[in-house]
Amino acid sequence: MVNGENLKTLILIPAYNEGEGIARVIARVRQAVPDADILVVNDGSRDETAAAAASAGVIVVSHPFNMGYGVAIQTGYKYAFRHGYDFLAQIDADGQHDPECIPMLLAPVIAGETDFVIGSRFLEAGSYTPPLPRRIAMGFFRKLVSFLTGTAITDSTSGFQAFNREVIRYFTRDSFPCDYPDADMLITIHRAGFRIRELPARMFVSPSGRSMHSGWKPFYYMFKMMLSIFVTLLRRRER
Repeated sequence: MVNGENLKTLILIPAYNEGEGIARVIARVRQAVPDADILVVNDGSRDETAAAAASAGVIVVSHPFNMGYGVAIQTGYKYAFRHGYDFLAQIDADGQHDPECIPMLLAPVIAGETDFVIGSRFLEAGSYTPPLPRRIAMGFFRKLVSFLTGTAITDSTSGFQAFNREVIRYFTRDSFPCDYPDADMLITIHRAGFRIRELPARMFVSPSGRSMHSGWKPFYYMFKMMLSIFVTLLRRRER
């Protein structure tokens, strides 16, 4: 078993208009972690995402309209907490993340060695290189997050993650940063006393070519993230 006796693992796949490829991603996830349950949060897709995921035999929760990535993943966290899952791994629906890395990301969490694992494309040879505007934003927040957490973080925007039930519970709170849950989320859980570890993970260019950080959006992202981090630092530390 991937997750040990009587322990439950959920693989969360947030999805928006990924009907063409979601079944392939699900098949690869199931091959990598056959004993885990799979949840697709369909974030108001206008295509056949929900039907394709349901046909693949996984759990599907659908939003009535598109609410954004942060809300979609928090819906998954609330489902996981409500249904008693002990561990959760999160992977994108567009094929960018390599499902074969999921067991490696989960292993130190299951062993109790850390609470939260980030899969970093910059620690894995052969992972793709993001466009220049995004690299600038990522480099800035990599240094800022590493400074504020005291932990060397190379990929603070990675959505390829694994964590335990205490982190799942923490992420169900209203204070969860639903706008861009990236650098501010890492700072928040560090301030709450959770242990963070980064491991290499293979990532590829999205087959769809879409990205919420495409074009010049990274600079808008930088502005929004700085505001969110400022608010995070003003909040009282709490576990």
